[in-house]
Amino acid sequence: MNASAPILKLLNVESAYGPIRAIRGVSLRVEKGQIATVLGSNGAGKSTILKTISGIIDPRKGSVEFKGADITAQDPALIVQRGLSHVPEGREVFPLLSIRDNLMMGAYTRQDRDGVARDIEAVFGYFPILRERSSQDAGLLSGGQQQMLAISRALMAAPDLILLDEPSLGLSPRLTREIFEIVIRINRERGTTILLVEQNANMALNVADFGYVLENGRIVMEDSCDKLREKDDIKEFYLGMKETGVRGERRWKKKKTWR
Repeated sequence: MNASAPILKLLNVESAYGPIRAIRGVSLRVEKGQIATVLGSNGAGKSTILKTISGIIDPRKGSVEFKGADITAQDPALIVQRGLSHVPEGREVFPLLSIRDNLMMGAYTRQDRDGVARDIEAVFGYFPILRERSSQDAGLLSGGQQQMLAISRALMAAPDLILLDEPSLGLSPRLTREIFEIVIRINRERGTTILLVEQNANMALNVADFGYVLENGRIVMEDSCDKLREKDDIKEFYLGMKETGVRGERRWKKKKTWR
């Protein structure tokens, strides 16, 4: 992997909603073929980073580069054509269109019919339930199935990079594991780079190569996920662990949670 030429680079990016600055001076890079993750609490600015990259929000300051080209504040449709797909929080499938038509909407920038047909078969291979229900309206799918469809629709654009926003939101632990298993397969089998925003820090750190920690709109920590998992702050605030002392030794165990 060529560290000097990341597929994605943000430099001192600031974005806002009216007078409220959501992200402040964010700089990050994602290497080609990597899974990178951004961790942070609700309201930290994670989704704003992805929206700024994909052109949904124009940054007030800073720059966004994708495959060596400046895409700062470009039209989202042009950014998709460059090879970047965004799976938004909440899935946002087209509820009155069939599953197959949702997939074809993802391929609207493509002219290679044979390639589109192959990719439809590929996503049906990842998510067989979508094949079984391909003529059904997307709005009738369960939350987990809609997430499968949203990821599949993004793949239909044949992207080099996918921005994946909170894929586990509202899903059971079993479905979350299934979704992330497919995310790993997509990365390994297709070579698709992935930038993941996820509140399930344990899952994100297990699947990603490199991580950034965002607090109040600023990157406060970055490292390989192996190293982040060993940091005390990550253990306590993101992995739900607490330190216990036994004769001066430092040990960590999961905190009790109540339902």
